[in-house]
Amino acid sequence: MRLSAKVEYASLAVLELAKQWDSENPVCVRSICSSHNIPSQFLVQILLQLKAAGLVMSIRGAAGGYRLSRSPDQITLEDVSRAIDGGDELVTSLSENPMGRSKTVSVLLEAWLDVATAQTHALRAITFASLAERSRAFADSMYYI
Repeated sequence: MRLSAKVEYASLAVLELAKQWDSENPVCVRSICSSHNIPSQFLVQILLQLKAAGLVMSIRGAAGGYRLSRSPDQITLEDVSRAIDGGDELVTSLSENPMGRSKTVSVLLEAWLDVATAQTHALRAITFASLAERSRAFADSMYYI
């Protein structure tokens, strides 16, 4: 599976927002950028896409920033992937005409469709609440010298 930079950065941003879900303060773009070395102009574009998809909301003003628009347990990796890359593309074959495909091509295409379906189910199963919990557990288990 190839992960685009946009989906990776969007996922990092949503995870940061999920980790701060209980806070009353919105998360500023600058803090996400500095935590993950994401170019700010790129992140702003990504956050606008996430906002258009209804995953985040923006708060204006000096103390403004971004927050999730719903609970992190209601946002999945699939939601973010679809918001950024679309995700509705189907597996296609070079042989566009189904009647002109050989049985071998049809069998292989069916296998790719099975893989795509499994990938979608896996992305749907992972919520940002579970990722935030994993992130916290990972941070708690680190040793500092």
